[in-house]
Amino acid sequence: MTKRRILGPFAFVALLTLVAAGCGGGGGGVISADGSSTVGPFVTKAAEDFKDAGGVDVTVGISGTGGGFERFCAGETDLSNASRPIDEDEQALCEENGVEYVEFRVATDALTNVVNVANDWATCLTVEQLNAIWKPGSKVNNWNQVDPSFPDEPLKLFGPGTDSGTFDYFTGEINGEEGASRSDYQASEDDNVLVQGVVGERGGLGYFGFSYFEENQDTLEALEVDGGAGCVAPSVETAQDDTYTPLSRPLFVYVKQSSFDDSEDVRDFVKFMLDSNESIATAAQFVPLSDTQVAEQLAKYQDATS
Repeated sequence: MTKRRILGPFAFVALLTLVAAGCGGGGGGVISADGSSTVGPFVTKAAEDFKDAGGVDVTVGISGTGGGFERFCAGETDLSNASRPIDEDEQALCEENGVEYVEFRVATDALTNVVNVANDWATCLTVEQLNAIWKPGSKVNNWNQVDPSFPDEPLKLFGPGTDSGTFDYFTGEINGEEGASRSDYQASEDDNVLVQGVVGERGGLGYFGFSYFEENQDTLEALEVDGGAGCVAPSVETAQDDTYTPLSRPLFVYVKQSSFDDSEDVRDFVKFMLDSNESIATAAQFVPLSDTQVAEQLAKYQDATS
């Protein structure tokens, strides 16, 4: 895969966030999307390819899954990028505001634990060790508390903020409850900030979507995870064959039904994302949908646009 600098495509996403903040949903020859920083690179790549193919501009914000749903359910955006399914409170907000929507699965992710390249002691952590580090009230602050064979090295933690779907998914799988986490770590909705944090700390440990590790694998090391069947590295292959458990997950784009109804541009863009799923996901360094999964999403598209 082609390597890019840390802020390559993601600086572009951040720039588009500023544009998106001033754009309402639908109309004007512009499609507005906001939400997950994990899904952002997928939709950004889709937007670039769509524009190259003669489509309209698509603005892509990265306010986090929760922040994206807030805007989406307020009717401000056409699309909401999400690294988890919409929750009950967000569903209620959409219903309160009369916002109907369609959920599309667009890719698969392998949520990745990363350490500094100077870390030559940890190659694999068990789910139990990750839980000991990240559970609410945890006082683990040194690598030798994780494993006595590890050195006396301060443990510096970096992770998504509470608006992030990645935070929800990780805490649910590792700590047994969405949102259950220690709070004394450096949090950010911008995964680039987390990348730079781990890069700058010899004892750093962080987690975010696989594509951000792929973008920065020259400056970070990915940890294998033992979910009970031995250590497995995050990769396209292990996410697709479900051996990277429990941290492989589906990624979504939600589309307002009214945007489907009112905007041919929105209909064209969503169809483009599904028809070109493999090339977009591969270029953006995600796990593409299987043929069966694409067919399922296209059937949902046909129902939404008929």
